[in-house]
Amino acid sequence: MTRTPDRIRSFRLTVAGLTAAAVVTAGCTLPAFAPRTDVDGEAAAPGATATWRPCPEVADEVVGRRAPDIRYECARIEVPRDWAGGTAATTGPGAGETFEIALIRVRSTNQRDRIGSLLINPGGPGGSGVDTAVYLSFGERFGGLPDSIMERFDIVGFDPRGVARSSPVECIPDGDLDALFGFDPNPASQEMFDVFVMANRRIGQGCGNKYGDQLPLYSTEQAARDMDAIRAAVGDEKMTYLGYSYGTLLGATYAQLFPQRVRALVLDGAVDPRQGLIEGSESQAKGFERAFDNFTRWCELNAGRCPIGPYPRMAVNSALEKARVSPVRNTDGREATAGWIFYAIVASLYSESGWQQLAEAIDRLNESNPTDVFRLADNYADRDSDGQYSNLFDANLAINCADEEERPSLERIRQLQSVWSTQYPLFGPALAAGLVSCTEWPGGSDPYPKGRADGAPPILVIGTTGDPATPYEQTPALAEMLGVGRVLTWEGEGHTAYPQTACITEAVNAYLIDLTVPADGVRCPAR
Repeated sequence: MTRTPDRIRSFRLTVAGLTAAAVVTAGCTLPAFAPRTDVDGEAAAPGATATWRPCPEVADEVVGRRAPDIRYECARIEVPRDWAGGTAATTGPGAGETFEIALIRVRSTNQRDRIGSLLINPGGPGGSGVDTAVYLSFGERFGGLPDSIMERFDIVGFDPRGVARSSPVECIPDGDLDALFGFDPNPASQEMFDVFVMANRRIGQGCGNKYGDQLPLYSTEQAARDMDAIRAAVGDEKMTYLGYSYGTLLGATYAQLFPQRVRALVLDGAVDPRQGLIEGSESQAKGFERAFDNFTRWCELNAGRCPIGPYPRMAVNSALEKARVSPVRNTDGREATAGWIFYAIVASLYSESGWQQLAEAIDRLNESNPTDVFRLADNYADRDSDGQYSNLFDANLAINCADEEERPSLERIRQLQSVWSTQYPLFGPALAAGLVSCTEWPGGSDPYPKGRADGAPPILVIGTTGDPATPYEQTPALAEMLGVGRVLTWEGEGHTAYPQTACITEAVNAYLIDLTVPADGVRCPAR
């Protein structure tokens, strides 16, 4: 299935991500809205220069057309499975073996005064940087990168190890994902909770049986070291990078590992690396509750566009309770259970543009039409009309759990479910229950560093005050941790900010092109 350029206008949905512990898996992301496309070609060995070949067919398959005045080229590079031993590990899992990392280079035919490459990561973890680079290539008219950036940089997208085209992790059957997405987001009774645990345990066992002791090799630190191999392969002396959501964690990790190799890093939708699974989940519970309150105020002020009336929380809770008793059946045979409705709600809160879609979906559900609920939820899940999923959530789970050293006990999770049901009634129970996925995940861990990036130049850290997925409080926390972070704030709604408004766009462009750092604490208005 291809996507038209209209989808590019919703770019913020493409890069949005639940980036800490989350609802079904250890961390969720809104998907890259496209099927996987192979990036052919022989992989360059570690340390070698990438060999590029024309690949306009990737844009055709991801978006359905090619951007005018843009050339698309693809390459693969090999990286050690385990960087612990240097160029190639000599002991432990993955010793002497490699992963292949898929790259795409987007280059404007109007390029002038080239600065270098701008490496892109859309977040997740699990989002495809190859797909995202294609979306961005359509330029500012469609919500992509500004022309001034396209004219000065090659845009390089990459799929991190385990994601999409880069030696993908694939171990969760489609049927298991259907069951988890459809499961009640608040398994309140012990019996329901036990069933939920068993479902996650079955997934963990299946992935453990397939990948064994190599599961920790999908960690963020390993991927950040891959980024330095990409920097070398594209011929850049220093790294220029744009990371969204989980991509801010990748960028922060890179800055700590290679501070002297940083030219400019833009970290938009910041993640605080010092948060553990529980702290990250609670932060998101607060963030989504706050976003839903903002949606409620919008409904009060926009009655003509909000058909569920001025009390949307009541309408949503009513829909969830009805679905628990008598779910509406869709034309494809699926029942619109509380789980599917919940994910439709979550998906709609990533951007203010999704609020009207949510109101209309709940309204139509009340008329026994769940089509819009499934459309929203399936976009979130990256599920196609044939019931097939990408590897988005396989990779998401593998990466998040590899990063975490401490995983909560089932008893602790049950306690959090109870407490958060009161504190964050719509989202808290689900975010607490979602912690089960890492608790039941096999294999060891490979935690990323959590410290300063001494020796790096100023790093631009962007936060949005109405961000549900990476709540704004994490932005100054990340900047403070790095020691060289410079905070830029958008007083807007939704997840990630660049390039949404002129104020944000101008500040980021000046930083990327001229290395002009905005004054710390600059705040950009919502409009």
